[in-house]
Amino acid sequence: MSGCVLGHDIDTFLAGLARTARPATVDAYRRDLAALAAFLEAEAIDDWSRLDAALLRRFLASERLRGQAPRSLARRRAAISRFARHLVTAGRLQHNPVPLVPAPRQPRHLPHPLDVDQLARFLDTPHDGSPLARRDQAMLELFYSSGLRLAELAALDLGDLQPQRVRVLGKGGKPRQVPVGRRARQALDAWRTVRGQLADSDTPALFVGVRGGRLGHRAIQKRLAELARTRGLAEHLHPHRLRHSFASHLLESSQDLRAVQELLGHADLATTQVYTRLDWQHLAASYDAAHPRARRRADDAGEPS
Repeated sequence: MSGCVLGHDIDTFLAGLARTARPATVDAYRRDLAALAAFLEAEAIDDWSRLDAALLRRFLASERLRGQAPRSLARRRAAISRFARHLVTAGRLQHNPVPLVPAPRQPRHLPHPLDVDQLARFLDTPHDGSPLARRDQAMLELFYSSGLRLAELAALDLGDLQPQRVRVLGKGGKPRQVPVGRRARQALDAWRTVRGQLADSDTPALFVGVRGGRLGHRAIQKRLAELARTRGLAEHLHPHRLRHSFASHLLESSQDLRAVQELLGHADLATTQVYTRLDWQHLAASYDAAHPRARRRADDAGEPS
């Protein structure tokens, strides 16, 4: 990419981004901007000053025809917007055209949380007390206690834990502090007493594998899926489902949407509002089952209208 004029500006932007963003974020931006640069080169465009809304619409349309999913298109649009702001600051572009391009419509998939009692039984299932079992229990409790993303939990260091809260670095490098519940604190204490059996004293990672290195995303996902099977959970379990359960159960109890937004680290309240729709589905189902004028008798189905 660095062999062209467009690529040089992208490389400069990525170098600056790498000072604050995670490597995975930088890699994603690199792929998104490389796709844009390839499109512009095919159009014989080698000057960022020609980047306008019409050109961006054509680029996103071409990416859609190539089979990119709406979520991927939205990510590319966001990457281009941040890069365009960099170009404006550098004097290479007069204004950021991305706000003039509508975001791709996303399919609306409501999160599916676990039942409160079902999840409690799952978390309370006894384990053998081995270092790995204590580690896994601490991860489960912390996911559900604090609503962490997979990347946030995997990146935790010992120094991020405080007596009753944990410090995490969320999306876009945005830090936040989240409370840690009593059961999660107990599980973390139990894990830290045996962590030294797997990790060296100079290893900062909170959660480590059998070889002492930081536990990766895929390893965490596999452990949760395996725990669901061995503990008899009838449904698939993944980290984001525990985050969904955290948000839905907390919102159902507190009705404080702003507080849940802060705890989840959502920049936009609309992202958190998906849980209000989820709660409404639960309330509507309860209404249909309980209200005397909403219930239907079994023989009603055959009555003429």
